[in-house]
Amino acid sequence: MEINCPVPYTESDCVLLGHGSGGRLSHQLIRDIFYPAFRNPLLEQNHDGCVFPVEAGRLAYSTDTFVVNPIFFPGGNIGDLAINGTVNDLACCGAEPRYLTAGFILEEGFPLADLQQVVNAMQSAAQKANVQIVAGDTKVVERGKCDKIFINTSGIGFVPQGVDITPSQVRPGDAVICSGDIGVHGITILSSRESLGFETNLKSDTATLNKMISQLILSINEVHVLRDPTRGGVGTTLNEIAASANVEIELDEASLPVPEPVRAASEILGLDPLYIANEGVVLVILPEKYALEAVSILRQFPEGKNAKRIGQVLTAGKALVKMKTIYGNHRIVSMLAGDQLPRIC
Repeated sequence: MEINCPVPYTESDCVLLGHGSGGRLSHQLIRDIFYPAFRNPLLEQNHDGCVFPVEAGRLAYSTDTFVVNPIFFPGGNIGDLAINGTVNDLACCGAEPRYLTAGFILEEGFPLADLQQVVNAMQSAAQKANVQIVAGDTKVVERGKCDKIFINTSGIGFVPQGVDITPSQVRPGDAVICSGDIGVHGITILSSRESLGFETNLKSDTATLNKMISQLILSINEVHVLRDPTRGGVGTTLNEIAASANVEIELDEASLPVPEPVRAASEILGLDPLYIANEGVVLVILPEKYALEAVSILRQFPEGKNAKRIGQVLTAGKALVKMKTIYGNHRIVSMLAGDQLPRIC
């Protein structure tokens, strides 16, 4: 018999409407799944929120929501993707990520075993990033009102003294560096969607980048911009930077780190790798004199082993991104007009 009402029924291997009621089933879900994975002294305050000490200086705050389809994919799942995404956003602000919150929207009937797998992946990613999940929330909706699970993560980090990373710092003559291969996450997700009927050996590049970014900032005190090119990819992200800084950026097509499986899949699907989402890549803009050193630092980390200089900032006064092609001419790299790859993160 299918159970679809919020009765105090406890013997179930899937999410029930009652798990979102705030009553006994909700407490069971927290006790059996969330608390064992996320337990830490701040979470154990058992309050409506978390009270934590604040260091002198500046705070960075970021929030993001994840609706990726499918929720399990080669190289990760929606859980570690959610943690990594918010950690990386904070790191790109020049902050040291410390505390995260997690909000879950669950579909009635979602297997508890799958939820456990997602939660375990979140905790593993949080440990790698040295952050704590200190508060959260769970809501349950009827079947068909949500696709299995959606997750919102918000985070707070501390910005070290003297760090000022913002597009307004970009100057003509700066180098543009990419920390790794582009398009891997997006193509991995697409290859996992059965309706598209193609496969690759790719695994998502989802990863926490805060340790690598922290080392870069510690070593070079003139990092102007850090940005993770997630939705919209490298092309859209650079357009956002160019618009904010009012500068012209030139990419070198021959230097773009596009792996062959991404290139081949993009040609089949009619996609441009410049606009495909990434989840383990950071773009770095800094003075040209530090370019070689920056690439060397990034390559010391597994996530940055394929780091390359991919372009430069030419002039101020005109917001534009263009690319020097392998044939020697130029083409405009415009802002992505629509959603090339829906539900990619």
